[in-house]
Amino acid sequence: MTKLHWLVASLLLGACNQSQPNNSTEPANSAESPAVPMALSRIDCARVDAPDFTGLFSDTKAYPAGPRQLASSCYLIRHGDTIMIWDTGFSVDLKGKRQDMGGLIASLDRTVIEQLADGGLKPADVDVLGISHSHADHTGQAELFPTARLIIGKADFDAMKGKEDPFGPWRKAGASVTTTEGDLDVFGDGTVVAYFLPGHTPGHMALLVRLKSGPVLLSGDVVHGHDTLALKAVPTFNADRAQSVASMERFEKLAKETGAKVIIQHELQDIAKLPAFPQEAE
Repeated sequence: MTKLHWLVASLLLGACNQSQPNNSTEPANSAESPAVPMALSRIDCARVDAPDFTGLFSDTKAYPAGPRQLASSCYLIRHGDTIMIWDTGFSVDLKGKRQDMGGLIASLDRTVIEQLADGGLKPADVDVLGISHSHADHTGQAELFPTARLIIGKADFDAMKGKEDPFGPWRKAGASVTTTEGDLDVFGDGTVVAYFLPGHTPGHMALLVRLKSGPVLLSGDVVHGHDTLALKAVPTFNADRAQSVASMERFEKLAKETGAKVIIQHELQDIAKLPAFPQEAE
C-alpha cells in the first residue's frame, strides 16, 4: 500500500458506553448569551501542502489547477471550568519532519500537549475530547488524552476498531465515550453543539460554539476552503458524494440561521479568526 493510499484509507475509515440516536429534533439553539463563561482558542495541528489540490480534493476537478497549502487546526473550548479539545491533528511522530505522503506533504512544529503547556494545562486537565471524524489528521494525538470523555460519530468510531486504532483507550471497560448518529448538545445547554454532517466520513460532525461575543461554527472537513461551498467540490476520497453535498448545504444553512462566524479548519485564511492558545476569544 502506498503512503497516499494509506492516508486516504485512514481518511475514509476512521464498544462504547453511551450512544446517542439520530433525533429529528434540533439541539438547544438559543441566541441568548451563554449563562456559563465560554472561551475558544486555536491550536496549531500541522500544515499540509497539496501539489495537485484539485486532483485530490475534487472528484470533478472543480478547483483551479495547481498547489495549495492547507492549515490543520484544532481548538480548545472552555465551558465554565470544563475543558474540551476539538480534534487533535497528526501524530506526534510527525513533529519536526516534512513527510511526503505521496500526494500530500505534511509537517508539524509543535504537539498539542506542548501548546497546552503554554497555558499551564496537562493532558489530564482535558475533560472532553471531541473528534470531527476519523481521519488521521484529526485523530493523531487523541490517545494522549485517555481520561477525557470522547465524543465522536458512531460510524467512525466503529470503523476504526482494529489495527492502528486511534481510540484504543476508549475501547476499555469503563471508558467514557459518547457516540452519536445525530446532532449532539454536548453540555445540554446549547452552548456547544456537534452537528451530524456525514459524507466526508459516515460519522462526520461540525461544531457550534456559542460565545458571549457571538457563535462560532467549526467546519470539521465538511469543506476544505472558502471556495468549496460555491463549487460544491467533493474530495475524491469522501465516503458518500450525495451526503457530502447535502451536508455542505446544511452547513451553509446553519451558518445563516445562527449568524455564526464560520471557521474552516483547513483554510489558511481562517487561522487569524481565533487567537492562539493560551489567548482566548470570549
